[in-house]
Amino acid sequence: MVLIDFSVFSAWVMWEVGYFGIWAAGMASPGAWQVLIDLVIAGGLICWWMVVDARKRGVNPWPWVVSTFALGTLVPLAYLLWREYEPKHQEVFNSEHINPV
Repeated sequence: MVLIDFSVFSAWVMWEVGYFGIWAAGMASPGAWQVLIDLVIAGGLICWWMVVDARKRGVNPWPWVVSTFALGTLVPLAYLLWREYEPKHQEVFNSEHINPV
């Protein structure tokens, strides 16, 4: 639900101010800079986690990382959904919980 709602909101904002307008708003004042820098740091931490998690799963993390820096938190939200519904993940998950009795 968050992914869909935030995607719609982000599309509307992009339509209203454009991609660079979003960045310009993030640099409009010291308070806006603080929020922008905080989001960049959080995005970096999320990307670090995605790299570690994707490598454990045998997945190339770099498309997710590059997309995150271009599109923001929509990408990690999509990654969280993808990793839960990936067929390979389901097989691993199901096989780990088989009781061999």
